[in-house]
Amino acid sequence: SGSSSIASVWARSSAAMSSRSAAIPRRRATTGSNGSRCASTPSAAATGERLVYLEQELETWLDRFAPDVVAIERVFADVNVASVMTTAHASAIAMLAATKRGLPVHLHTPTEVKAAVTGSGRADKAQVATMVTRILALDTAPKPADAADALALAICHLWRGQAENRLTTLAAGSRR
Repeated sequence: SGSSSIASVWARSSAAMSSRSAAIPRRRATTGSNGSRCASTPSAAATGERLVYLEQELETWLDRFAPDVVAIERVFADVNVASVMTTAHASAIAMLAATKRGLPVHLHTPTEVKAAVTGSGRADKAQVATMVTRILALDTAPKPADAADALALAICHLWRGQAENRLTTLAAGSRR
């Protein structure tokens, strides 16, 4: 089916709903110098319109990469309720798109992702980008920064997923 053995689609919901500038066309997916892609929508667009675009982009990416799993950054409480709600809406679209295809969805907190990639749950964006670049042996750091965060999420899931699978296998074996 063309499925990959790792999470090849990274749905970082806050990246998917981010607005880069008011001049962004209605539909836009930017491609970084290393082939990374982030979907952006103008903040002035209606929420429903932005979510439809996000869903269309995710469906395209799911068709193209045929992943085995989708990892999503877990929404966390923040002082900015509007930002949390926007991120929650985008996360729901990613969960729905994956679940409709029968793909497992796994959520990881920003702290988990940072700790997995840098060793510190308090790492800043520059540290995450540096470690993603090293781990993946990239010539340059992924751009935009949201692409580095999405790759960190995929790395985190891959590493944590392998550990969780080993523990599940061991637990199942001890029950026999």
